Amino acid sequence: MTSVLCHFASWKFYHSAHLLLLLLLAGPGSTLVSSRCVPIPSGMALCQNIGYDTMRMPNLLGHESPAEAVQQSASWLPLLARECHPDARIFLCSLFAPICLDRFVSPCRSLCESVRDSCAPIMGCYGYPWPEILRCDQFPADHLIWLYSANHLTGGLSISVPQASCRDCELEEASSSKDTLETFCRSDFVVKLRLTRLKFSPVSLAQFSLASKLEVLKHGPLLGGQIRSRIELWLERDATCVRNMTRQHPRGGTFLVTGTVQGERLVVNKAFAWQRHDKNLVAAARKWKQYRCRS
Repeated sequence: MTSVLCHFASWKFYHSAHLLLLLLLAGPGSTLVSSRCVPIPSGMALCQNIGYDTMRMPNLLGHESPAEAVQQSASWLPLLARECHPDARIFLCSLFAPICLDRFVSPCRSLCESVRDSCAPIMGCYGYPWPEILRCDQFPADHLIWLYSANHLTGGLSISVPQASCRDCELEEASSSKDTLETFCRSDFVVKLRLTRLKFSPVSLAQFSLASKLEVLKHGPLLGGQIRSRIELWLERDATCVRNMTRQHPRGGTFLVTGTVQGERLVVNKAFAWQRHDKNLVAAARKWKQYRCRS
């Protein structure tokens, strides 16, 4: 594998100004005589509409033909559907369908590590380890060209990376107040919160802000002051769950969420839209303080 330049990926990377900069840095005399440029196959769903339409073969994973690359790339589509990292797709395409310049452009080691750290836990949910062929220490350290990435530092401000949880949460209806109370018992935390949709912010990937007031029904192992900061972190990191919760409430709303505490992270397992006509949910919240959980 020839790794000369590295890049922090973003869709902006393939805009003409950045591409011209890359061509200037690449310079003459670095043509890869053993490879060829071919169109990205229409069947390669992983790498459609990524800003360029030709790729080098063999690619950076050693696939000798477009058909082989198409077959192998398809297995990554379910992971992308879990939204484990905003740059996972461009990282994978830089390997499966490297852009056709006069030399290979390898992903930076830090990009690989960022994608791996967010996506490997989701792969682990299904019993798949991070593959050895994508070992991050084989990629070059960051140098020569720095391009915007969603998880890079911009203007000194850290941009968070969303992390989907193993178990997707969906909005549910309280089947009965007793069943809902037992759900509270099995959960580490129970919080009633209000979400408001945000306009896009370059500093945060969160799509919703948290109202100033939280109603904590159960804080479990967390101290009272930790609840808000953990909920805010969850809003940024668990993109799949937040999207599922708000699918029918695009502008936000009031929700009651329950879940577990895993280290520094909250995992929301169940979510309910708070509506006064939901008598089972309202009754469970009212009875909770006096309710005795079964051992």
